[in-house]
Amino acid sequence: MAEDAAAKDDKTPRTARGERTRRALLAAAAAEFGEKGFHDGSISGITRRAGCALGSFYTYFDSKDDIFRALVADMSGQVRDYVGPRIADARNGIEAERIGLLSFLEFAREHKEIYRIIDEAEFVDQAAYRAHYENTASRMTARLTKAAARGDVRADVEEVHAWAIMGMNVFLGLRFGVWDDSRPAEEVAAIANALVERGIGTKA
Repeated sequence: MAEDAAAKDDKTPRTARGERTRRALLAAAAAEFGEKGFHDGSISGITRRAGCALGSFYTYFDSKDDIFRALVADMSGQVRDYVGPRIADARNGIEAERIGLLSFLEFAREHKEIYRIIDEAEFVDQAAYRAHYENTASRMTARLTKAAARGDVRADVEEVHAWAIMGMNVFLGLRFGVWDDSRPAEEVAAIANALVERGIGTKA
């Protein structure tokens, strides 16, 4: 019986068409919540934007809270998937942080709604909010640790450094990605990266 209940509650798409519908709903939720905020956003608004029936929503999500939680995780994953491959091409640890910020600025400029959604998550779903930043910091800590092992950065880099760099990136993304995207992202990333190099570079 427990297995039957679990199967009933599992809303994972089982077909390519189902996955497309779920993706359309998430994209519509990003637009709805990004424009109206969580409290004023609605399920009917999401389905209207997605161009699908109300019943389709409940095939994949239980409630407005449920799709918001899924959206926060999805947007966090989108940032990871956008930045990760670009960082992989970096020559060293310092350049990886420059490319990471540059890539994030590019993403933020294309998805400005991410800031409103993540900020609201602090009050709508604290667990999703913390997971977004903790997972990001964990990836950065692992990246810096590997860079230290290669001799690219100081040997004493740790979690505090990762959170400090992430905090800088978040506010640079807000200022130069969302509020005003007229300044070249490459220029912003280069200036910030000079601070990183002076702080944790091997010659610091």
